[in-house]
Amino acid sequence: MVSLAIFASGGGSNAERITKHFYGHKQIQIELFITNNPDSGVISIGKNYHIESICLSKKQLMNGEFLYNLLNERNIDGIILAGYLLKIPDELIKSYPDKIINIHPSLLPKYGGKGMYGMHVHDAVYSNNEKISGMTIHIVNEVYDEGRILFQAVCPIKPNWTASEIAKGVLALEHKFFATVIEKHFLGIDINT
Repeated sequence: MVSLAIFASGGGSNAERITKHFYGHKQIQIELFITNNPDSGVISIGKNYHIESICLSKKQLMNGEFLYNLLNERNIDGIILAGYLLKIPDELIKSYPDKIINIHPSLLPKYGGKGMYGMHVHDAVYSNNEKISGMTIHIVNEVYDEGRILFQAVCPIKPNWTASEIAKGVLALEHKFFATVIEKHFLGIDINT
């Protein structure tokens, strides 16, 4: 059984979709939620699915050794970043090579990097009059949003869309593909099949 931890900072809609997808799965389970936000939606998702949720301080979350020990005690095999806003410590990345997956609300390498998250991305896409946006699922490395890309999906932007409508279109793609890409990656299945 592959045991995963989900790190999230916000409402948790992707975390909920992932958790629902793997609920009762024979090979993959969501074992733990970690957040830096006591109001994060993953806390209630954890209660609903009887999954442990832990809210940690920024100091704890920046300490790679502390995080590694916490995850190791729970036999965590991989980490999913689902709207998690803090940088993963380099020590943790080295401890989980190719086993930390992030989702980003743009077609990387466009609109990636430090400070580019959530509505900041969609506002930039809107301001630049882009014709398409989308989402990227990628491996986490030591540089924000520069890890190996596993999967991308495109969202055509209609001429009258606002940044909020772009956000909704991209989120629909995230909900559609994120759990399946995670599943294929951790089971060693070709993501493009």
